[in-house]
Amino acid sequence: MPPSGGLYDCEDPIYWRTVFGVYWDVLKAKGGKQKKLAELDKWYQEELPVAIAGRKEKYLTRAEVVKLMEWKLARGKFRPRLQQLVATNSSETVESCTRKAFQLLPDVAGAITELSRLKAVGPATASAILAAGAPEAAAFMADEAVESIPGLTPIQYTLKHYILYLDKIQLCVMKLNKADAETAWTPHHVERCLWAWAVAQKLCPSLLQTPSLGGEKAADEVNEDVRPTKKRKTK
Repeated sequence: MPPSGGLYDCEDPIYWRTVFGVYWDVLKAKGGKQKKLAELDKWYQEELPVAIAGRKEKYLTRAEVVKLMEWKLARGKFRPRLQQLVATNSSETVESCTRKAFQLLPDVAGAITELSRLKAVGPATASAILAAGAPEAAAFMADEAVESIPGLTPIQYTLKHYILYLDKIQLCVMKLNKADAETAWTPHHVERCLWAWAVAQKLCPSLLQTPSLGGEKAADEVNEDVRPTKKRKTK
């Protein structure tokens, strides 16, 4: 049953899983007739993480950072100047900077600071880079996700505000993992749920009310996506 308040305060892991199950439907509603957003999001959520994980050391190429910026702007406000500016970073600088950032984890603040050395990359874009390669450590600073958490508005695109946001996300991750024996939640998956919930509330609220929300199919889909491996035993 849908929570009476916002999703962030919901303590039912089944509902969280089923919200995640309608993520792609919400994204389709967000993109409308434009297929570009769906294509970019599929690349960001599925293809880029595999590419990063397949490298001896985690890093992003210049082309990947440029495409990631395109994805981020397609999700939010289009700012062509940022797209042009991020492309001025050299391949060597991008690879060196992103490699060092991943090596700094779990120091997320240090990693964000390192990534912010790149032109056109602030805390929000840096968080997208980290979430793609280390979803267990970082969540993308999506406006809709930030605004859905009590106490975080108005949004400030600063490292301090991002850490406040990530701390809130981590608390939610711990709560869900404690209550849910079926899935292993990460900050990035919690952020995607919050984004889907917030966008659906505005564009397609019926997706949050349908009988299938809470059904076995949605739960199976989120289990398959959220839990790539068996949930580790608690030590």
